[in-house]
Amino acid sequence: MLMASIGHVAVGMALGRYEAGNMSPGRLAAAMTLFSLLALLPDADVVAFRLGIPYSATWGHRGASHSLVFAAGVALLAAGVARALRAPAARWGALTFVAVASHGLLDALTNGGLGAALLWPFSHGRFFAPVRPLPVSPIGAGMLSARGLYVVGVELLAFIPFWTYALWPRGRRQEN
Repeated sequence: MLMASIGHVAVGMALGRYEAGNMSPGRLAAAMTLFSLLALLPDADVVAFRLGIPYSATWGHRGASHSLVFAAGVALLAAGVARALRAPAARWGALTFVAVASHGLLDALTNGGLGAALLWPFSHGRFFAPVRPLPVSPIGAGMLSARGLYVVGVELLAFIPFWTYALWPRGRRQEN
């Protein structure tokens, strides 16, 4: 399924830039890719459509995988992996939480769908933010329509600060 995920990728790339700092281009690209994938992870629930799971079900689209508890679980897993690799576990866990949790929070800013199950399993309600400036994107081939192109344009503009932070060239630090 093709979906507008430009905002999610922008957030992931910005987090990757933050994590990698002024490290090598290879590490920067790897960090940006990893955190973009983490920011997109909650949308893996689109397989529910293929499995006949209703959109409004707990494990339907924008359901449990968009919750803060899901984000915390993935963050704990990332912290465990970091610990095994002797990397900074708290940092990896915190950045992973921000990446995954940002997905549901951004989806709550859209103007369509059923909302995001941010508080699952404590609540099965779907939530929207009080202000919803982002247009909801069409799912699948609908992204190739005029509406799909409109959504892409809005997301590109709305996430300029994240793109700028992630992609702005920086000088390399001198190593002593």
